Amino acid sequence: PLGDNMANAYSVSANSAEPENVPYMSVSDWGEGRKYYVEVYGCQMNVNDTEILMSVLNKAGYKRTMALDDADVIFLMTCAIREKAEDRIWSRLSYLKSLKTKARPDRAPMVGVLGCMAERLKEKLLESDRLVDVVCGPDAYRSLPRLLSLRAMSADGVANVMLSADETYADITPVRLDDNKISVHLSVMRGCNNMCSFCIVPFTRGTERSRDIDSIVAEVRRLSLQGVREVTLLGQNVNSYRDTSESTEFADDGLGGGSGLSRGFSTIYKRKEGGRRFAELLHRVAQVDPELRVRFTSPHPKDFPDELLQVIRDNPNVCRSIHLPLQSGSTSCLQRMRRGYSREAFLELVHHIRSVIPDVSFSTDVIAGFCGETEEEHRDTVDMMRAVGFDTAFMFAYSMRERTHAHRKYKDDVPQDVKGRRLAEIIETFHETAREKNQRLIGTHGLVLYEGLTKKRGRPFGSDDYGHKVFLDMPPTLQLKPGDYVKVHIEAATSASLSAVVVEKITLTRYYNENPQANIYGGPIASKVSFS
Repeated sequence: PLGDNMANAYSVSANSAEPENVPYMSVSDWGEGRKYYVEVYGCQMNVNDTEILMSVLNKAGYKRTMALDDADVIFLMTCAIREKAEDRIWSRLSYLKSLKTKARPDRAPMVGVLGCMAERLKEKLLESDRLVDVVCGPDAYRSLPRLLSLRAMSADGVANVMLSADETYADITPVRLDDNKISVHLSVMRGCNNMCSFCIVPFTRGTERSRDIDSIVAEVRRLSLQGVREVTLLGQNVNSYRDTSESTEFADDGLGGGSGLSRGFSTIYKRKEGGRRFAELLHRVAQVDPELRVRFTSPHPKDFPDELLQVIRDNPNVCRSIHLPLQSGSTSCLQRMRRGYSREAFLELVHHIRSVIPDVSFSTDVIAGFCGETEEEHRDTVDMMRAVGFDTAFMFAYSMRERTHAHRKYKDDVPQDVKGRRLAEIIETFHETAREKNQRLIGTHGLVLYEGLTKKRGRPFGSDDYGHKVFLDMPPTLQLKPGDYVKVHIEAATSASLSAVVVEKITLTRYYNENPQANIYGGPIASKVSFS
């Protein structure tokens, strides 16, 4: 059949976002003039993936539309991390079916499901009342133009959910969802090897692989020249970054500096030696532009060697805000989760980081009601929230995912009402400690990156280096544009935000020259990090 011939004739170059020319297919088959509409659900990695697929589609002749009713193809970029996230997609697909069959029967749009839910539920998506025309997994976006063309010439839905051991999309320049944003997330690695028992990510995103350092630094330079003022290095386990490519720009001493585990932490997989590690990548990115603020997410606590802490400590433009996912404060529960650390090891890491970077702030993830969680284990988590004093927290009731270790080995045996009560106690404890910490900031000054006006009330706001959202009271004569730095005096605080008066417009470099960060070259690590 023609579809088989097309599949054999088509391949995607590893160094191009464009589909190869297939002689017997007209240009329109590759999307020329067709419009696509995309909705993004879930994590920041899905936003980044959307910007990659937009680049692929645009080069194939498609054009983005902001109007659902105007679209020839409607894409849902999906999340599979919790059951509630998937329920939202099924509900949305039911609505889109009515759009296809009732509202626009003469010009029915194709519907595509992309991302983690696509990989996890390919068969169900294609078989459920023909709700979906195209299913495309996280590592298959280069094939999307081909899939759309195949679907246009067939009565059946099509899919590509193959996971890759090396796909990083390093050669594709993302098309930003918002060209005016001054803050950008930049993917530096994909996949995860940790295999935590509750997590679906290794099954939907595959194993870890890292972009080459040259392509990352080059993209950061482009973003800086375009006026971007903040870059967040992004990965499922970002601080396990390991680049084994041959750099044309940076010498490699072959020692793999920054490859050690945090003290008291372990893995269930065999770690590989050599390569450039995250400490060097963060250092190289920080050197691109001293006025470019740098963050990273989402790390694993096991991958915080001293070299990485040095880089954060010694570079004023690297934000002193560290995401440190706890998940549980109970050692026995952490063992069932296969997290590779104990309660005591986590606390020791917190104390060690604070000894090196005294003004560091921590954010975290916490799960309430994991399989077999006892009341005592829950109390350990609540106590840990108080002991650490997190500045931000993402807290959820446990949702079992098929294919995970927990699904195979454990029972989701904590009743929903108990999960809800435990989650409420965790949330209440977080807000108590965060409010107390933020109240102590009243009367101090800080540096804020101005981001613009809030959507609802049109209130000026920005963010500081420590991850706080800061609402701003500005002098009427001061003219600011998004991307400007301002020195502020903090007047009020809640558990979730600060309110401040703008003192003056300033540069990042000048602010930290005048207000040196605490312990900038001190602490138990005596010397600055050096990469040849």
